[in-house]
Amino acid sequence: MTARRSLLVRLLAGAVLIALCSIAATAWLAARSTTVAIQQQQGQALADDAKIYNTLVGFAATHRSWSGIGKEISRLAFDTGRQISLTTRDRRLISGQPVPATQTPSALVWPLDLSTGLGGTPTDATGQIDSRVVGPFKLSDAAKSRLDDVATRVLKCVQLSSGGLGKITYDPTGRPQIEGASQYILDQCPSDALDEIDSEQGKAYSDLQSRVNACLAKRGPTTPIKLQADLSWTPYFGVTTSQLQPGPTSRPAETPSDRRSVKPSVAPPLPDPAAVEACMTASRRALLTPYVAPPALLFVSTHSEASAEFDLSPANQKRIAGVAAAILGITVLIAAVGGIRLVQPLRALTKASRRMTSGDENVRVKVRGIDEIGQLSLAFNELADARAKTESLRRAMVSDIAHELRTPLSNIRGWLEAVEDGVAQPDATFIASLGEEAALLQHILDDLRDLATADAGNLRIHPERVYLGLLLDQVATTFRSQAEHANITLTSTTTGDIELEADPVRLRQAVGNLVANALRFTPAAGTVQITGRIEDEAGEVVIDVIDTGAGIAAEDLPKVFDRFWRAEQSRNRHTGGSGLGLPIVRSLIEAHGGTATATSTLDGGSTFTLRLPASLHR
Repeated sequence: MTARRSLLVRLLAGAVLIALCSIAATAWLAARSTTVAIQQQQGQALADDAKIYNTLVGFAATHRSWSGIGKEISRLAFDTGRQISLTTRDRRLISGQPVPATQTPSALVWPLDLSTGLGGTPTDATGQIDSRVVGPFKLSDAAKSRLDDVATRVLKCVQLSSGGLGKITYDPTGRPQIEGASQYILDQCPSDALDEIDSEQGKAYSDLQSRVNACLAKRGPTTPIKLQADLSWTPYFGVTTSQLQPGPTSRPAETPSDRRSVKPSVAPPLPDPAAVEACMTASRRALLTPYVAPPALLFVSTHSEASAEFDLSPANQKRIAGVAAAILGITVLIAAVGGIRLVQPLRALTKASRRMTSGDENVRVKVRGIDEIGQLSLAFNELADARAKTESLRRAMVSDIAHELRTPLSNIRGWLEAVEDGVAQPDATFIASLGEEAALLQHILDDLRDLATADAGNLRIHPERVYLGLLLDQVATTFRSQAEHANITLTSTTTGDIELEADPVRLRQAVGNLVANALRFTPAAGTVQITGRIEDEAGEVVIDVIDTGAGIAAEDLPKVFDRFWRAEQSRNRHTGGSGLGLPIVRSLIEAHGGTATATSTLDGGSTFTLRLPASLHR
C-alpha cells in the first residue's frame, strides 16, 4: 500500500486541512470582530468625550463658578464609565480624582474659547464662544413676557397667511423667533417688534458696541458699526464713533444735527468683516468673562485598558501564531491516535480475510468495543462461522451424495460381475433387480437436480386453479396400495370446498413426499391422515400430514429439513430413505410463497404442516 493511498495518511491530511481551515476562519472572524469592536469602541469613546465636554462647557456657560460641579461629574462618570477630573489651570483639583503632574489634559473647559475643545458643542457665529453664554444679554421676565405676546400675534398672522405653517422658538437670551415660514410671509406680518432691544439689554449692547468700535478705531480709520439684536452688525454712515449709541430698537435714530456733522469728503472706509469679527470676539470675551466659570483643565481616562485585548502588536501576533501552531499540533496528534486506532483493526480484518481466502477456517478477529469497527469485526466473525458451517455442510453433502450414489452403483456392478463370473444368470429376476437399482439412482439424481434448481432460484412453478380436496384424494389414492400392504390406515379429509392458485404437479409432489415419509416410519396398524383446511385468521390454506409413527426427538426436530439428514442414522435405504425428500418439500412450498414446519413427540407420532397463501378459496 503506497503512502498516497494509506487510510492513515488520508485521515491525517484531512485533519490537517480541517484544522487549517478552522484556524483561518477563526482568525478571520476574530480579526473582523476585533476591527468592528475597536471601531465601535472608538465611536463610543468619541461620543462619551463629546458628551462630557459639552456638559461641562454648558455648566460653565451658565454659572459664575465651578461650585456644585461635583454631582455633575459623578453622574457623567457613572453614565460613561470614565474617570473624570477637573482642575484649575495651575492643576489645583476642582472635582474628581487627583491627577499625576505628568498627565496631559484632555481639553480646556472655558465657554469663551472653544478652539481647544473636544467638539460636538454648539457655538455662536464666531465658532469660539459658546452660544449658551448669555450674561447681561439675557431678557428680563417682563421683557420676555412682552415679546411672547408679540410673537403670538405674529405667529397667528403667519399661520393665517401660510396655511398653518410656522412656530415659535427661543434663542439663548430668551428672545422669541418665528421659524418655519418664508421670508415673504414674515415681511407681510408686523414682526419688527421682535427685534427691539430692551432698555436693560441696551446697556450691554451699548457697552459691547463701544468696545467693538474702540477696537476697530485702534486698527485705523473705519466706519463704525451698529449692532442688531441678534449681534449681527451693519456699517453706520454719517455718525462718529462717539455719537453712535444703541437705541431701544435695532434702527438708530438720526437727527439733523447728526447729519450736519458729517463731512462726506472725508468719510472713513467701510469696516473689514474679518477685523469686525475679531474685535467682536475679543469684546464679547472681555464683557462676558465675569458671567462664566473660570477656565479649567479636563482630564478624562482613555479606553486604552479595554483596547489592550484587541492589540495586534507583533508580540501578540507571535502569540496568536504560537497558539495556532499548538492547535494544529494537537489536531494532528489526535488525528494520528484516532487514525491508528481505526487502521489497526482494519488491518487485522484485512489479514484475517486473506488467511480465510487461503483456506484457514479457524481465523477470527478480536472484537474491541461496540462501535462501528467492533460491529464490523463481529460481522466478520459471524461470516467466518457461517462460512465454516457452510463448508462443513458442503463436505458432508458431497460425502452423502457419494455414499448415496455408491450404493446403487455398487449393486449394479456386483450383479454384472456375477453374470460375468457365471455366478448369476441374466434372467427376469436379474433384470428386475438392475432396473430397481437404476430407478433408485435416477430418483436420487432427480432429487439433486430439483434441489440445485431451487438453490439457484430457477425453480419455476406454473400456478392454476386447484381444488384442494381433489388433489389430496389423488395423493391418497396413489399411496393406498402401499399403505394397505403395510397394514396402515391412510385417510384424506378436506374441510370445505377449497380452491387455491398452485402448481398441481409440484404440490402433489410435496404432499406425496410427506405421505411417503409418514408411511415409512409408521408401524403396522398405525394411521396416516391427510387434512386440508383454511385458517380464517391468517387467511392461509393449511395441509397437515399426521402419522402415528415413532416420532422425532426434540433435539433432532430442527434438522428434519436438512439435506441427507435421517432419523435412521444407519442409512438403511428401506427404512431411512435418501434424506432429500423433506428439503425438496420445503423448496417447493417456499416457491409457492408458503412455509413447511414439523411438530413431533418421540414415540407419539409426527405432524408436518404446509401453509400456502390462498388467493382463491371459499
